[in-house]
Amino acid sequence: MDYTAILEALNKASLFDLHRLQSAIYQELINPVRVEQIKAQLKVGQSISYFDPQANGLIDAVILKIQKTRCLVRNVKDQKNWNIPFYYLNLDDVDTAIQPKPHTTGIPKSALQVGTQVGFKGRDNHELFGEVIRLNPKTATVKISEQHTWLVPYSRLFPVIDGTSYDANPTQASLFIEHDES
Repeated sequence: MDYTAILEALNKASLFDLHRLQSAIYQELINPVRVEQIKAQLKVGQSISYFDPQANGLIDAVILKIQKTRCLVRNVKDQKNWNIPFYYLNLDDVDTAIQPKPHTTGIPKSALQVGTQVGFKGRDNHELFGEVIRLNPKTATVKISEQHTWLVPYSRLFPVIDGTSYDANPTQASLFIEHDES
């Protein structure tokens, strides 16, 4: 499926239209026939990937236990266990990326993932670079160094091809909503 095209079509829908679609989609997500089809493909110890809505991306995991409508998995990266519904599983290796429209300002939240390398300009017009560590409703939390994170509006972000970090003077980039020196 072309998720970018679907999202573009959904942007034209009313809130009621979206609510109605959400209800119909949920009924399909819990459809017993579909659930059994997925369950039949699963084995304990199987390597899978699942879509994490919080990270807006795929997570590699291993199945630990198969239940009636969910499975217990271990995240390969952080070794944490998660009990997730079958409909999170990406058994067909579907490309889940949503591409932003060319020539748009910023990066839409739907096109970002936790771990994405991004850049933004501070008030003094210096470019700062970092990694998205959280997707918030209106801003992305961007870690630019071990001591500095910024809440940056999605409209101010730009993609970074080279993931090498650049440590500009973070105290001069006070344009953004909040600066957290953790």
